[in-house]
Amino acid sequence: MRIYLDYNATAPVPPAVVDAVAVALRDCYGNASSVHVFGQQAKSVLDESRSAVARLIGAEPSEIVFTAGGTESDNLAVRGVAEALESAGRRHLIASAIEHEAVLNSVKALGKRGWTTTLLQVDGTGVIAPGALAAAIGDRTALVSIMLANNELGTIQPVAELAAMARARGVLVHTDAVQAIGKIPVDVRALGVDLLTLSGHKFGAPKGVGALWVRRGLALQAQSTGGRQERGRRAGTENVPGLEGLRVAADIVSRTPAAEARRIASLRDRLESGVLGLVPGSVVNGDAAARVPNTSNISFERVEGESLVIALDLEGIAVSTGSACSSGTLEPSHVLRAIGLSSSRVQSAIRFSLGPGTTEAEIDRVLDVLPPLVARLRSRGGGRG
Repeated sequence: MRIYLDYNATAPVPPAVVDAVAVALRDCYGNASSVHVFGQQAKSVLDESRSAVARLIGAEPSEIVFTAGGTESDNLAVRGVAEALESAGRRHLIASAIEHEAVLNSVKALGKRGWTTTLLQVDGTGVIAPGALAAAIGDRTALVSIMLANNELGTIQPVAELAAMARARGVLVHTDAVQAIGKIPVDVRALGVDLLTLSGHKFGAPKGVGALWVRRGLALQAQSTGGRQERGRRAGTENVPGLEGLRVAADIVSRTPAAEARRIASLRDRLESGVLGLVPGSVVNGDAAARVPNTSNISFERVEGESLVIALDLEGIAVSTGSACSSGTLEPSHVLRAIGLSSSRVQSAIRFSLGPGTTEAEIDRVLDVLPPLVARLRSRGGGRG
């Protein structure tokens, strides 16, 4: 039995999506910018995908800008707004300290070019205090970027409250919702934001497709120049087969009943209670309540997280130490450091992220395998702290 508990890194592609992509590759090979029938067939795929994504987040199709995924969408949002508002003298950017690197590195790059930047700290559960944002906003603030759900902890931020505060001061708000789509209901109007990032491969679409929702009428400086695709906001020939897969994946998520999220949450809770009861020196990181239903981040005292991930993989169980985009780096998790964990607790943390394919039998298998693995690693003295 192989068990996949790394849905936050990427989700398995459902058979219906695979079939749709295969058909599009075979039958829909025209360029969506061509005026002949083959081109119009491809454009129809784009239009239907745009509508499906819009339905998924409560938006209008014309507000959806297709990209290659979450990183490009985050870059387009942060850099695009900053550069569009530069001439108005708004050269201050705010983000949380636990944002994805796509946001943090975009903010950092703009800081080197003269923008003033502020990173909001979070409390021990990974939540931003609204008062911290209120104190940081100034007359020159152009954009606030706050992720909806954190990729390592699953923590859900009070984005609607934070957005209302920023918008009252005339400041635009972007939210990275990559880890929220498909796990909790997401509605751009209810959130009150101006831009929202999503990535298809996190909820069953192929890798390499995503979108940025841009509120109608918002000025945005394109970051790739060329043709007039995506209303001039993102040049380049569109990935038609990938976007057909995005359409099907979005439709599947839209039809998924709320009971599925409750099922996954119950499995996560079963996993956590089992681990805490069977493995001494284990502790759950982050907010136990304000998080997406599928994510659990657990530290194991005196165990190197990377060693435990490898040991579990040898037993057929796939988990991670945190963000897949940071895999291979020697730097400890910036998210876990931001919530104030000790170095030993950061280094001993692993992330379990469940999904539609997760079963009770799989969770029970993990609970059978994990305790002796932890005990063995501790007995070999390979741990930290």
